Amino acid sequence: MDVRRTKLAGVLVIVPARFEDARGFFAPVFQQRVLEAAGVTHGWVQENQSLSRRKGTVRGLHFQRPPFTQAKLVRVVRGAALDVCVDLRRTSPTYAQHTTVELTAENLTQVYIPPGFAHGFCALSDDVEVLYKVSADWSPAHEGGVMWNDAALGIDWPVTADEAVLSDKDRVLPPLAELGPIF
Repeated sequence: MDVRRTKLAGVLVIVPARFEDARGFFAPVFQQRVLEAAGVTHGWVQENQSLSRRKGTVRGLHFQRPPFTQAKLVRVVRGAALDVCVDLRRTSPTYAQHTTVELTAENLTQVYIPPGFAHGFCALSDDVEVLYKVSADWSPAHEGGVMWNDAALGIDWPVTADEAVLSDKDRVLPPLAELGPIF
């Protein structure tokens, strides 16, 4: 596994080794010891799977407030998505900055997002399936989010506001300026 650091402290891009032959391929997509060597020392309590049927579907930007903050390990198992992480840690030198990574079923790339970040993605193809591990149980009372296309974040999404397919909940998330301190 190749583990790469990003400009946002703690966010990692993980590219598993891929072994191919006439039958197809094999890839070790999760290796706890590799993650531990990169500083990821917590365990995983739940794995989630989502399906976004239409290209242009945007999910996020989501987070959970303390004491139920979640780290995530995200990968695409069908299709392609643009994954987005936004630093919400007020004391961080990269506060309000973001990073993006293209995750596809073919490239096997994964993103590790520590607590303190908002996370979301945009489906780059139809029928995108995303698997992600989380480090804490989901708590509806502690969930939050930030407007996916908040101009203050400067995210270059591959869809316009008119094209994006959003949940009712994601349509009304506040801009970053209205969040106040969270992390």
